[in-house]
Amino acid sequence: MFREMRRKKQLLPEEEAIAILKEGTFGVLALSGDDGYPYAVPISYVYEGGKLWFHCAKSGHKLDAIRREPKASFCVTAQDKVVPEEYTTYFRSVIAFGTIRVLEGEEMRPAIERLALKYSPLESEESRREEIEKTWKALCILELEVEHLTGKEAIELTRQRG
Repeated sequence: MFREMRRKKQLLPEEEAIAILKEGTFGVLALSGDDGYPYAVPISYVYEGGKLWFHCAKSGHKLDAIRREPKASFCVTAQDKVVPEEYTTYFRSVIAFGTIRVLEGEEMRPAIERLALKYSPLESEESRREEIEKTWKALCILELEVEHLTGKEAIELTRQRG
């Protein structure tokens, strides 16, 4: 169902791809937008156990696209160093493919708690909990269940590793 990577030598091991997802702070969520146009939007996220979670508004282009077609991809770039003398970049990136859905009610709580911890780790647990309760009614959480994951790096980085 999913294509094999053409440049197999540049394929990152799955554990490194997962590490990139865990460490990243934002990526680009790609959906099927209006009138057949792709819709790609930068968004913060958290990853754990084969799932990605996103916080968003309760209405808008993103939700309309998801309701129309729940298949999505999500790309995170961990490194992108321009090397002008080689006419290239030394990059490391991951693309996750899967199905995305809107969470409802209490099923949102573990996801928003993970997001709050990732983006406000210095706040106390009580402070994060208070903020979640204050914004609960306006909260919308999306969950992307990862069905396929590929990580890739520049061939130059692959050679450096041996």
